[in-house]
Amino acid sequence: MAKGLILKTSNNTETACYELSLFGADIQARDEVLMIEPGDRLFLMNVDRNDLTGAFEATDKGGYKIVPEAWKGQYPYQVKVKQSNNLHTIIDAKEILNSLRLRSHRLLHDFEAEAIAQVIAANDFQETLPLTRRALPNSIKIASKELDKVRRERGISKLDDEHPSLESTTLWDYPKQSYGRTPKGNNKYAGVTPAFIIYNLVKRYTLPGDLVVDPMCGSGTTIDVCREEGRRVIGYDVVPTRPDIIQNDARRIPLDDNSVDMIFIDSPYGDNIKYNESPLSFGNISAETEEFYDELEKVMVEAHRVLKPGKVLGWLIGDQWVKRKFTPVGFKIYNRLTCHFEPMDIICVTRRSQTSNTGMWHNRALRFNFYLRGFKYLHIVRKPSSDSPLTQTGRARKIKWAYYQRDQ
Repeated sequence: MAKGLILKTSNNTETACYELSLFGADIQARDEVLMIEPGDRLFLMNVDRNDLTGAFEATDKGGYKIVPEAWKGQYPYQVKVKQSNNLHTIIDAKEILNSLRLRSHRLLHDFEAEAIAQVIAANDFQETLPLTRRALPNSIKIASKELDKVRRERGISKLDDEHPSLESTTLWDYPKQSYGRTPKGNNKYAGVTPAFIIYNLVKRYTLPGDLVVDPMCGSGTTIDVCREEGRRVIGYDVVPTRPDIIQNDARRIPLDDNSVDMIFIDSPYGDNIKYNESPLSFGNISAETEEFYDELEKVMVEAHRVLKPGKVLGWLIGDQWVKRKFTPVGFKIYNRLTCHFEPMDIICVTRRSQTSNTGMWHNRALRFNFYLRGFKYLHIVRKPSSDSPLTQTGRARKIKWAYYQRDQ
């Protein structure tokens, strides 16, 4: 049955939506737009006026730059729509969607799209008084009860609606390891990766159907996130913890050259954690030795080989402080990575669940004048392609900076 999607517009972009019979979105709703099929119901929410118009009908699959010049290319993920003569608009859209437990930029179930269409068609609450200061209209009360009933019947809980937001800064902080109804990885596993990190990388740098590889898959967090987000995924580990992880040494990835769309690696940070008994484990090598970085560089070389040009590698790593000696593991890994890849960015990920995050250890850090590790690095790099800066060293980049007058 047909599903639906609520897309956002503004006073500046709405006119083009109607003139072109086209809705557009940026990366925030990219996956959802690309999953639209002909016949799906679409709704347009003007965030400036806080109103909702619909229902429109998708006439084709969602795609990329169907009309490249639309909105000056700012909203390249687009879908063609059919406008009916029976369109209605309702006010207080944000408040109404909240009361119905619905969100824009999220795919709607068929019964949710039908409920919104009925609420809009009922149109029984065009009042000047804000919805926050008056009773809910009958159409919304009825729709809310019916939606909750169908959700219960289909086993859909609030956890099914839980999705992380895309990060907009280089400081990421997560209060828990996983999200949603289904666990991502095993939060009891030593050094388990926060699922939010993989989600952000996958949503930013891959498309539905792309192949993601994790050569050191641990408890399988990457596999679980990718499957939920419609990506193909392969996870390897020297000692697999579950049947869908393939036993393999990350220094030799059994895949063809230029065949992978993204790689994520959360490697050991030294020999501080005993992961397993395998002699191949990097966790048996001290981060204070060059051997540790030499062996991990072999993984970098393999990652470079299997990645497609222009595709991204995310490497999560932390520093080490032990027995009064600091080792900048993150810097050393970054230095090796940039010998093979084009740097894109460095993210600081707050450490919350490490065993040293206790009152006793915080007290020791103050008493003995040292610092606990408060963050990890997420190095984001890219395999150079023909149009990347690394292959255009002779071309000068023009940057226009804003300068401000300093007070005398």
